[in-house]
Amino acid sequence: MLKLATTIDDVIKQLDEIIAAAIEEESRLGFFPVLYRTVTIKVKEGIAAGRFENGERMERLDVIFANRYLEAYEQFRSAAPPTSSWLEAFEAAKSWRPLILQHLLLGINAHINLDLGIAAVQTSSGEQLPTLKHDFDEINKILEELLDTVQQKIGSLSRLLGLLDKVGGRTDETIFAFSMEMARDGAWRFAEKFAALTPEQRPAAIAERDEKIVKLARRIVNPGWLLRLAALVIRLFESGNVPKIIRTLSI
Repeated sequence: MLKLATTIDDVIKQLDEIIAAAIEEESRLGFFPVLYRTVTIKVKEGIAAGRFENGERMERLDVIFANRYLEAYEQFRSAAPPTSSWLEAFEAAKSWRPLILQHLLLGINAHINLDLGIAAVQTSSGEQLPTLKHDFDEINKILEELLDTVQQKIGSLSRLLGLLDKVGGRTDETIFAFSMEMARDGAWRFAEKFAALTPEQRPAAIAERDEKIVKLARRIVNPGWLLRLAALVIRLFESGNVPKIIRTLSI
């Protein structure tokens, strides 16, 4: 049974356990938590360096935010239903076809588009929410700072990924940047709406938001016939060695 994290160190420890299990089982469920672990460590370092306006509050946000992923993962592993957007991401890990990039985008989609706004409100509710905006944006700056390294890691594993540039007009780096920028802005708008709701209204708002986000997840997996064809060609030449991918994505 999952024991929720109470500190950033708890979060990192639980992510380590998920990653170790994924390596042992050769499961693609390990792709996203490797990226997430790196971000979490950077947030921890940022708190220690005084990068955030309120370090104590930032750790609380980080833990609340992470627990939504950890709980969804545990639900999926125990055959209990997580949110639909997380279910879409986890189910994709069973399939051979999605690219490494698609797996990461599915995790980003569920965690930022759905979970981040909820976690922000649970950290700073009501009229306190605007005071969180600076540190909320700072998390996303940390993500952006990691883009070049993530791009290089994926490129070393997926050597034909440049086909996306030819077909879709965007490289993996710009896809990441665009996705995270859109997710960040959407998450904050949702947080503002969510903060204004009563506790009784919030479950329905989460369900409605989840329904919208799962549609985005399905577009990530099925981006149209031309991009699907390009993705298939890329996938044929992409590394299929799951433990190697997980270790390579570790930054």
